[in-house]
Amino acid sequence: MYENIAKLVQYGLHTGLIKEEDKIYATNQILEVMGLDDYEEPEVVGEYSNLEEILEGLLGEARERGLVDEGVVAGDLFDTKLMNCLMPRPSEVIAEFNRHYDNSPKEATDYFYKLSQDSNYIRRERVKRDMKWTVDSAYGEIEMSINLSKPEKDPKAIAAAKLMKQSSYPKCQLCVENEGYAGRLNHPARQNHRIIPITINDTPWGFQYSPYVYYNEHCIVLSAEHSPMKIDRLAFKKLFDFITLFPHYFVGSNADLPIVGGSILSHEHFQGGCHDFPMAKAPIEKTFTVKGFEDVEAGIVKWPLSVIRIRSEKAERLVELADHILSTWREYTDEEAFIYAETDGEPHNTITPIARMNQGKYELDLTLRNNITTKECPLGVYHPHAQYHNIKKENIGLIEVMGLAILPARLKNEMTLLSGYLSRGEDFSGEESLVKHKEWVEKFKKNYDIIGKNEKEVMDILLKEMGKTFVCVLEDAGVYKCNEQGRMFFDRFINSL
Repeated sequence: MYENIAKLVQYGLHTGLIKEEDKIYATNQILEVMGLDDYEEPEVVGEYSNLEEILEGLLGEARERGLVDEGVVAGDLFDTKLMNCLMPRPSEVIAEFNRHYDNSPKEATDYFYKLSQDSNYIRRERVKRDMKWTVDSAYGEIEMSINLSKPEKDPKAIAAAKLMKQSSYPKCQLCVENEGYAGRLNHPARQNHRIIPITINDTPWGFQYSPYVYYNEHCIVLSAEHSPMKIDRLAFKKLFDFITLFPHYFVGSNADLPIVGGSILSHEHFQGGCHDFPMAKAPIEKTFTVKGFEDVEAGIVKWPLSVIRIRSEKAERLVELADHILSTWREYTDEEAFIYAETDGEPHNTITPIARMNQGKYELDLTLRNNITTKECPLGVYHPHAQYHNIKKENIGLIEVMGLAILPARLKNEMTLLSGYLSRGEDFSGEESLVKHKEWVEKFKKNYDIIGKNEKEVMDILLKEMGKTFVCVLEDAGVYKCNEQGRMFFDRFINSL
């Protein structure tokens, strides 16, 4: 135990989280968390290896001594408390970030991203477990992932969380009050979390990274005020305010309506980062001009969802045109195309916007969304259809709109199991977790000579077919289909502008 404590302090020194002058202080802080009042510095401290091994060692000791319950959630709460012993104060992080920013925005984000990983706020070892691959499609290369870095709560933690007194602090996981919060069974620990204050639209906002990094430098830009998501003219301005601060990043917003929005609609926030998404690489299939905005480039993107791309050297011109497109779309009804602005007073039309700099020009992608439901499609007409729910049932949010699938963790075990059955030519209908995949497999099985292939070869086939299914899911989410009739309906909306 003493060696692991020394190794953790050594890790803090090596990564720059603490300085030599902090060594005794940090050691004593760790001793307090471990419930120790005695300590002997090991004569020889081996290489600190990786952080996960050190924390697992200390966590094991703490469990043996009755300090921590079993389970991932309790473990995460405890090891975050340990990492807090190495963390610089928010004011120190902000000062260091600003010092780097004076040199360049990229230098500042490089510093902050490294800190967010070194602090174990972003758990590098868990992120490495994510499955990632690509598939070719008619729309270019599509990115696929099965997310394994977000821990699934164990039954014991779920049961305990239900018995806990409900707390309204912090109000949600995006509130600035999360910085330094110890967490609880139904709310993650955030002692190792830091937020950089920035100004967006002359109001206070925060800049942080996502702990689950679905892509490179996955950041979250959040309002300092707990206010609901809203797509309007100001939202477009806020996106470009961020791009002006960090021109090497893209930034986008989830839509502001259920079904087509993100998982958190109660707190205004954007997501960005340093990643070139498939949608950003997609070409314009048809250009057009909007009256009064002849100076702005505009076109329909060749993409399964219905996307308008506008470009200009002046961000304010894009804000004006985007506001015009949004206002028109909010009120737009085309019964023949099954587009209804509202039913029974409930609004359906909104937009998922994504902003970036591209070759010296501001660029804004506007994805048209509609959340209408029917008896046949109770989860949404422009939502993954039931035949694909074995692979993807969840909402299509910002990240997936841009061409990166975030598939549920269950699929890793299910596909591993399924590849074994298929390679052996065995019936899997008796395997409860695989029954939902039966119709899906039957559709593509005839296209491959699967029996006799090894499990890795079969897994490659399954990954490819999951990619094809995800493309179909994106097509489901498109309000205008990529066929002659769909493009005719799309043109009809463009002409209404």
